[in-house]
Amino acid sequence: MSPVLATRRAFLTLTGAAAVAVGCGRATGGGSGGSTDTLRYQGWAGQVTPAELAEELGYLEGVKLKWVGNTISGPQDIQSAASGEVDFGGAFNGAVIKLAAAKAPVTAVISYYGSDRDAYHGFTTLDDGSVRTARDLIGKKVGMNTLGAHAEAMLDIYLQREGLSEKEAERVERLVVPPVNIEQTLRKQQIHLGALDGVLREKALERGGVRVLFSDHAILGDSSAGTYVIADRFIDRNPETVRAFVTGVGRAIEWARAAPRAEVVELKKKVIRDRGRNEDTAALAHWRSYGVAGTGGRIAPKELNLWLDWLRKRGDIKAGQVKVSDIYTNEFNDSPKTAEPRNEKRD
Repeated sequence: MSPVLATRRAFLTLTGAAAVAVGCGRATGGGSGGSTDTLRYQGWAGQVTPAELAEELGYLEGVKLKWVGNTISGPQDIQSAASGEVDFGGAFNGAVIKLAAAKAPVTAVISYYGSDRDAYHGFTTLDDGSVRTARDLIGKKVGMNTLGAHAEAMLDIYLQREGLSEKEAERVERLVVPPVNIEQTLRKQQIHLGALDGVLREKALERGGVRVLFSDHAILGDSSAGTYVIADRFIDRNPETVRAFVTGVGRAIEWARAAPRAEVVELKKKVIRDRGRNEDTAALAHWRSYGVAGTGGRIAPKELNLWLDWLRKRGDIKAGQVKVSDIYTNEFNDSPKTAEPRNEKRD
């Protein structure tokens, strides 16, 4: 089995397992089966998520977060939310749709990351390399953090929009490369294009010799790309807890959008220092934005329909298997619907 097929099959197995676990009744509020004002979650090493920022800002209105460990995978995080091992998890919207297609009873409640002028995936190549256009990628290798998720989706859309046929696009080889190794692998010419974001993209560009061929922001404009999901059973038992959580996260997203960037970075550093997990804060100096498009993280149907169409074309889900309106809600988001003006002096 090819690496691409193996990865896709593994993810479908993962989402199927989540559906089975939830069907067995494991998705219980706070792990107790009753109401709770505490939400268990997984974090990301060296990062401060919108949920963690909301807690630090005091926006959660009495709701407490309980960290149970870190994750390195959005699909794993939402599978844990579906199975009841945590109370919310976040992932790329395509992964959320796959989870819904696997009949896992979860609902997307707020967007938490995306692409804008400051936060984007830059598909990076060598300045003096042979890749100048999409057609130059035929027969070439593209490195990304995982297959079947955001980076591969953006590559597929780019190739299609640039006029490559399906057969030509299939000849563009996708490889899984740990994000911290993508720049080095590119410079050694072991890959011809690498998907970089955040501090990894900024540092690569600072060192020179590379350029961005295309980005997800150039293709989609401002667009939210991932959502937090919560198991339906938890929502049913804890609607006010969910409302306080979602509203608080929405307020934190808007605070981070409007505040001077240096102020946001300093607060994030404080969060990391205070939680005492032996994490490096150096990467936060390159933080620019969460990239969330909708005011307060409100979810727009088009942000899910884009990936639903992509998954159908790939044959990962069948027509009519998933209805977008059934898998998300903005009902619990009471954050202000009008954003404060953004402080343009981000640096």
